[in-house]
Amino acid sequence: MQVAVIGLGTFGAKTASRLFEKGAEVVAIDREEGLVDKIKDRVTHAVVLDVTNERALRSVNISDVDVAIVAIGDHIEMSVLAVTMLRKLGVGRVIARATSNLHEHVLHEIGASEIIRVEEEMGEIIASKIIAPHVLQRYNFAAGYSIVEIKLGKKFEGRTLVESKIRQNYALNIVALQKRVPFIDEYGKSAYRVDINDCPVPMDIIEADDIVVLVGSEKNFNRLFADLAET
Repeated sequence: MQVAVIGLGTFGAKTASRLFEKGAEVVAIDREEGLVDKIKDRVTHAVVLDVTNERALRSVNISDVDVAIVAIGDHIEMSVLAVTMLRKLGVGRVIARATSNLHEHVLHEIGASEIIRVEEEMGEIIASKIIAPHVLQRYNFAAGYSIVEIKLGKKFEGRTLVESKIRQNYALNIVALQKRVPFIDEYGKSAYRVDINDCPVPMDIIEADDIVVLVGSEKNFNRLFADLAET
């Protein structure tokens, strides 16, 4: 996959480097040479250019990318111009960062495929960590529904999946279990390996340190979180 990331502030640089780590071919773009220099060793290509310059964008074959991410947040006019230029040059999927309701509305109007509200999403993450500190990861895949990686801890320790009654009591489905399994390495030392069971059965046992992957609605997760908070 080819991805262009435009705007290499904290959010843009982190996004670009993580995409590269995950195997994407990443073109990182900013008009500030210092920001480009900082990331050049952590992406496929790092380019200094003005995204409002059509000829400059064409020179990096921007129309060939699968996705363009406009990570510019502080300069709304530049963000809008970048999205407009990308759409003009035929980029099919343009994901843009918005910093206000008006900014988001304008980006939708000019053809951004998806909008990211970084501050709102960070607020949600922080709130979730406070309310449900046992949650390790949370992925929203549809309105009101999530995939959650969680440690259930002492409340469910030693119970089989069927004994836990998570499905009956909370209407949540367990789709995977991740366990730390002790073993002796080649040097005779104690170590751990991670085993992932992506097809758990009713008689599988939940241990306190297991990471359990659950799928379900937000309201049902909130019921589970409330019960875990009491233990």
